[in-house]
Amino acid sequence: MDSCIFCKIIKGDIPSSTIYEDENVKVILDIAPAAKGHAILLVKEHVANVFELQADLAAKIFAVVPKVASAIKEELGCDGMNILQNNGVEAGQTVFHLHIHFIPRWKDDEVNIKWAPLSYAEGEAAALAEAIKARLN
Repeated sequence: MDSCIFCKIIKGDIPSSTIYEDENVKVILDIAPAAKGHAILLVKEHVANVFELQADLAAKIFAVVPKVASAIKEELGCDGMNILQNNGVEAGQTVFHLHIHFIPRWKDDEVNIKWAPLSYAEGEAAALAEAIKARLN
């Protein structure tokens, strides 16, 4: 896609600090990081979100995730890492090209990725699980 910023980065039209690349993905350092070492895995095929992702490509993409996460953790010595992938405006997606964030975390850092936990009424979780399970068949 000519107007997609991530497609332009993948093609090399926009410079980036690349930390990993293969035939399916390019992993770059985020230019506006939430933490030092924040990286983004860009899928080379223009896929808007996980709902458009084919299973064979997903397997190839997610095989890279632990390799990249481990390298970042080893280099930075961070205590943990958020690995995030947003789908849709309501979920915080701002670039509509599938990408995965690797955000290194340290004890007592200032990164704010939190939510208020909810709860289910009696039997509600089981009913929802069954309804979703039925859609998987």
